[in-house]
Amino acid sequence: MQCSMSKKHKQILVKTVSDCDNHIMSNVSKLFRHRKVYDLNGTDDLFARSMRDNALFQQKNCEDYRRILALNGFDPADIKTVDDLTDLPFIPTVYFKHHYLSSVPDKKMFIKATSSGTSGTMSMIGFDMKSLLTGVPMVLNVGRYHKLWSARPVNYIIFGYQPTKENKTAFSKTAYGFTFFAPALSRTFALTVTDKGYKLDWDNVLKAMERCAKSRFPMRTIGFPAYTYFLLRDMKAKGIRYKMPKGSMITMGGGWKSFYTEQPDKKEFYSLVEEVLGIPEDHVIEFFGAVEHPILYTDCRCHHFHVPCYSRVIIRDPDTLKPLKNGIPGLLNLISPMVRSVPIISIMTDDLAILHDEGCDCGETSPWLEIIGRVGITDIVTCAAGGEKYLKEGS
Repeated sequence: MQCSMSKKHKQILVKTVSDCDNHIMSNVSKLFRHRKVYDLNGTDDLFARSMRDNALFQQKNCEDYRRILALNGFDPADIKTVDDLTDLPFIPTVYFKHHYLSSVPDKKMFIKATSSGTSGTMSMIGFDMKSLLTGVPMVLNVGRYHKLWSARPVNYIIFGYQPTKENKTAFSKTAYGFTFFAPALSRTFALTVTDKGYKLDWDNVLKAMERCAKSRFPMRTIGFPAYTYFLLRDMKAKGIRYKMPKGSMITMGGGWKSFYTEQPDKKEFYSLVEEVLGIPEDHVIEFFGAVEHPILYTDCRCHHFHVPCYSRVIIRDPDTLKPLKNGIPGLLNLISPMVRSVPIISIMTDDLAILHDEGCDCGETSPWLEIIGRVGITDIVTCAAGGEKYLKEGS
């Protein structure tokens, strides 16, 4: 299928791209170096410029994306303000499960990550070194704001996959990467590799917890919240309790997926953590993100996912796909200019969500995101969903 461009649009594209080709990520880099993590108002203009630059880059370098823009009659050069982003064509995450897109040569893809576990249709997203380096200041800034960085060594328990060369899931990579927020004395994985594949090893995790409780160094966990909850619930039922060292932390990411109906009330969960492990609520932290949207959303002390300045969020009507007012549930459209290697600057997830703009007791004025469920697209199987089969096998 051929797409034509008007002479005027060609002239604009050639001039704009020639001006920013050597510095295509300069606005983006400046945005991701912004230290005020939740300063949306102060970065609106910079965000719009960054999105325009990246969209123009994608238009020039990805034929499929160029076709998508043409079919929607959208010219990236028209992005002047963040309000213009509502008209930027989005790509559903399910599209990436059937199509591999790229905007840089394959040899420049430093890593490739998939969105799913061991089964189901997978997204494959490639990241070049420039895109990865762009995200580094974001991780530094978010980690600093939420007090994740520490020079004190910790023992890590990871409720996820033991890394292997064959496992390319984004969650296995990010979970392992999390262990660099503080020096790792040890790493214990709930899903360990056997000659028959992955196996859920609760006994190994419990032994590691016992060692952590006797250590003078803090323990940190990272992993699927369902894993964390079910293990703690079983420990309580069996009368197993530990007092973890001061500074220990429970962190989670990946969502509840098919266990959503079993998700406990948050206060109930925090009480369980403190009762079984002696870790207070203010040391329980949850993350949100996706391989197609590698932005680090970290909940505040009130456990709200405030939108960071490195992204913008639009909630769309499931029927019309028009933007909804804050406070109304709809489909989650995530926007960010971070990645240049793949046209994932605006993606539509299969999540139902609400964007709240009422004040938060933590003091941040940035809107906060509430994930309320999934739309139920059957062929979408994510990291946590892939891991669920091990949880069911081990229960």
